[in-house]
Amino acid sequence: MSSAIAATPGAKMIFLIKRRPDATRDELVANWFKNHMPDVIAGQERAAADGKVHATKYIATLFDQRPGKVVPWDGMAQLWFDRAIPNPPEPHGTVPRDTFQQKAEPYVGWATTEYVVIDGELPVVPNTLNEPFPATRSGFFKVSFLVPARDGIDYDEAFRHWLEAHAPNVRGVMGEIGGLRYVVNHSQDPANESYLGMAELYFRDPQGWDDYRATITEDGFSEFVDFDRLVNMHATAQMIGIPG
Repeated sequence: MSSAIAATPGAKMIFLIKRRPDATRDELVANWFKNHMPDVIAGQERAAADGKVHATKYIATLFDQRPGKVVPWDGMAQLWFDRAIPNPPEPHGTVPRDTFQQKAEPYVGWATTEYVVIDGELPVVPNTLNEPFPATRSGFFKVSFLVPARDGIDYDEAFRHWLEAHAPNVRGVMGEIGGLRYVVNHSQDPANESYLGMAELYFRDPQGWDDYRATITEDGFSEFVDFDRLVNMHATAQMIGIPG
């Protein structure tokens, strides 16, 4: 597939996280930051020291709860590797190894190929009075789209249209309204995944999202999308484990 938008080498592994029914969102997030994220960071550092496959970047996005809206996930972890990491025989957390996994439903990895369409980097400010990472950041309004495919589509054609027609359309609108960052993620095994891919759009504030919706025009990509299963989630905070 040819495109002017270059793929990030390797695989971007995405882990969609949902809390268990008996856990609150605050409990999940607190244990994610305090217990789970430091353990993941340490594990990747050990793997790197041993010359093994390891993540070079680790970011977790926390999805906002929206009154009157069903938000199916509490957050997602994203880790960048030089190749896709296979899932274990049972989902992560089936047998919890920390308190975070006691609070979260078992989860699996989703291997994607990343395309950074607008490389508007968000600032990374390490902690100064504690360990540098994990750290947090805010000051943005992010919309993440989980994009499901219509039945019977040609995946290569859909990916090509996404990169060659839809992404330039979105990029133009983001430039017009002052959007910060735009990233597309294509499933590496779309026939066996719930979603064709995911789009991530960063704005300075919610008004940017309103301006985007008022400006974007149809470009044919909707022909490939099952809108009954389309999910968009909002976020105003991230946790940074490995800044990359």
